[in-house]
Amino acid sequence: MPYLIAVLAGLLVGSFLNVCIYRLPRDLSVIRPRSFCPACEKPIAWYDNIPLLSYILLRGRCRTCGARIPLRYLLVELLTAALFVLAVVAFGATLKAVKVMILSAATVGLIFSDLEDRILPDEFTLGGLAAGLMMAVLAPMEAMLTLFVSPLQWGERWLSLGEAALGAVVTAGLLFVMGALYEKVRKREGMGLGDVKMAAMLGAFLGLWGALQALLIGSLLGSMLGLVYIKATGKKASEYALPFGSFLGVGALAVAFLKLAPV
Repeated sequence: MPYLIAVLAGLLVGSFLNVCIYRLPRDLSVIRPRSFCPACEKPIAWYDNIPLLSYILLRGRCRTCGARIPLRYLLVELLTAALFVLAVVAFGATLKAVKVMILSAATVGLIFSDLEDRILPDEFTLGGLAAGLMMAVLAPMEAMLTLFVSPLQWGERWLSLGEAALGAVVTAGLLFVMGALYEKVRKREGMGLGDVKMAAMLGAFLGLWGALQALLIGSLLGSMLGLVYIKATGKKASEYALPFGSFLGVGALAVAFLKLAPV
């Protein structure tokens, strides 16, 4: 039963994430109007808006105008459902699993927003930061570095909150300094504030050690795939905007699900 609930919840959340991924970078409300086809702008009937099933039955096309529905809609729903199930497999039917589900949903939204529009919406980053701090209290993580700077009488939940806050501040600060130095040396922006806010969100969920690992994995992955893409397309490195947030998100999911750090 927990797995079935996780699948259904993941599909529903994934469907809503698709709305957010399209609308938030365009400063559109995610509430009104109801779902519509981006090509013909006709409202989508409820029976054509069932996660996963509608895409398959419509063969990936709008019923009204026949325009192709981006494959991203299907991928986001399937990926979110899969991550929700994996959270239950890894952590059981617990608040820790819910915490990882929230992290997964925010991260999936950020990965695809960055890939499509090179934008990391505040609704995901700052909203995720608030959720991460809240879940640090409800589903405490193991305190590591916080133990060295906190009174011994602090309880588990306060230590966890301290770990989350420390992770958010230090990781975001580190990324901000790296971006500022890059901009000073290369005379062009190398790190947007969206990446800094995303780093803060991941620090709140993963703690400092986990966020630093996510940063390392994301940096290595982004560097390797970025170079491959530049070589394959013949683009100039100075003209290519690397979707660093997408790679950072992959690193965060790896840390969470491979349990490289206490979540």
